[in-house]
Amino acid sequence: MTTLSLADVDRLAADAHAGQLDKGGAPYVAHVRAVAAGVAPFGVGLQMAALLHDVLEDTPLTAEDLLRAGVPAAVVATVRRVTREPGVDYQEMLRALVTDQGATLIKIADNAHNSRPDRSAQLPDADRERLAARYRAARLILWPAVALEDVRTVVAAVNPDLLAELPPA
Repeated sequence: MTTLSLADVDRLAADAHAGQLDKGGAPYVAHVRAVAAGVAPFGVGLQMAALLHDVLEDTPLTAEDLLRAGVPAAVVATVRRVTREPGVDYQEMLRALVTDQGATLIKIADNAHNSRPDRSAQLPDADRERLAARYRAARLILWPAVALEDVRTVVAAVNPDLLAELPPA
């Protein structure tokens, strides 16, 4: 079986999320592409996992489907790591995944993109406030788990407004 390229995985993610919109009405694939761009400095495998980070939760595809399609096993393992299983508390999931640097970097990029003011501005006030609190609490778990410069690299690429929350370089 041929292993997929980054472009192949991008197409797989686009096909999987076809027709899906984010809470603001934008094509959902734009979100996973932004997350992948945030982890680009850390390698192609992490970009692939970022492109697929919501596939197991939000589409009919399974981890086995990804493997059969030619997604590298290490990428699928990372996708599984960032996937919240039904019944698992969000904070609990985050505490479990911070032992894996790649998964943590993806969740930092995901959190940063979800926290962008241009995305949250489109939400009702109550949702915006609830999600902002959730994402702030998540950063307290995620950011200390990796090197500060890695956090800075991801945040600068995905949501530079969050750089103000980091200590000075």
